[in-house]
Amino acid sequence: MSSKLGRRKFLLYGSTTLGASLLLKACAEPPKEAASPKASGSSPSASPSSASTGGGNTIKVGILHSLSGTMSISEKSVVDAELLAIEEINAAGGVLGKKIEPITEDGASNWDTFREKATKLIDQDKVVTVFGCWTSASRKNVLPVFESKKHMLWYPVQYEGQECSQNIFYTGAAPNQQIEPAVDWLLKQKGKEFFLIGSDYVFPRTANTIIKAQLEAKGGKTVGEDYIKLGDTEVTPVITKIKAALPKGGVIFNTLNGDTNVAFFKQMQGAGLGPDKYPVMSVSIAEEEVKAIGPEYLKGHFAAWNYFQTVDTPANKKFVEAFKKKYGAERVTNDPMEAAYIMVYLWKQAVEKAKTADDLEKVRAAAVGQTFDAPEGKVTLQANHHLSKVVRIGEITPDGLFKVVYSTDKAVDPIPWNQYVAETKGYACDWSDPKKGGKYKV
Repeated sequence: MSSKLGRRKFLLYGSTTLGASLLLKACAEPPKEAASPKASGSSPSASPSSASTGGGNTIKVGILHSLSGTMSISEKSVVDAELLAIEEINAAGGVLGKKIEPITEDGASNWDTFREKATKLIDQDKVVTVFGCWTSASRKNVLPVFESKKHMLWYPVQYEGQECSQNIFYTGAAPNQQIEPAVDWLLKQKGKEFFLIGSDYVFPRTANTIIKAQLEAKGGKTVGEDYIKLGDTEVTPVITKIKAALPKGGVIFNTLNGDTNVAFFKQMQGAGLGPDKYPVMSVSIAEEEVKAIGPEYLKGHFAAWNYFQTVDTPANKKFVEAFKKKYGAERVTNDPMEAAYIMVYLWKQAVEKAKTADDLEKVRAAAVGQTFDAPEGKVTLQANHHLSKVVRIGEITPDGLFKVVYSTDKAVDPIPWNQYVAETKGYACDWSDPKKGGKYKV
């Protein structure tokens, strides 16, 4: 699906049109200006056997992301990556001898709409799986739909963890594959005093709960913690607090979302708080957002992901080349896009192993253990429905890309239930064993 608002036009608009469209992460709640749609009538639950492979020659899948509203700037690119994967698979012969037929729905950056569209895709369109969501708010709003209907969602964005559903496959990072290793690296390389700054929503607060517990366990120190309302660009008071708490410099861990990041990085630079003494580690800023904010404000700072466009693997060179060929040489790839791209292939492999797309229980079982030579490196789908992934930290360069400054030697196994947080320490997830399931004490 082509985007009505092209990347080139978006960059020309610059920060004046960003609004709250940048980086609204796994914490977001519905934007107040987004009116909730009228509730649709209830429809019967769809059992796995009611999913349809279409009119004989196609297998229907759902794509559910925001093509309009606050989140569209991030989610349109994810749709592009999913459609590229589907196009490639179809060109290579499809799945089980049938073409994949994507049915795309717009979540419209409204979490009630996500729930309604998920219901439509399952009950009316009879899709066999859905690739979708970005924010945890959207994911948590559709989760009851997928669980009550025993259906299947593939979710491509790193998130706050503390969840492990039988009906979701998570192809982004768990906190131990992004947040925690970023803290460890900072403690060794940049200092032990941390100021935590985030948006006032679930993801930043959960992330900072983990970070504070981790710092306490490893000899670090939280010298300050502050939250800014989503969409608020008045960051001067926070800059003042950072200077007071870290007069000689220190680490800033950034879980800000939305256009607050634009004001934050510009005012950090304006106040003379550069990356030499005040390095910022972000977990919500990727290549596309860097270019939109302006590399001149971000160069020298850091971000933690599992994938960067600059990752040097044969699979990534092929992925970047194919993406740019289809969508334009000026486009960039990023972590959520790569996670979205590979989840389509992982689903394909599971279907082929199960020898069916309709029997979702068989597909779910077949998905566990699947490996894929991904652009980020080899990934493996574990019994907790999360991927083992290489962890990377990148330094932002003047061209808006990332120089990888740290990478794990091998893929890190995912831990959905956080081991630094007292309430979930000692818990794990294993959907290959019915006696263990989504949360059990190790």
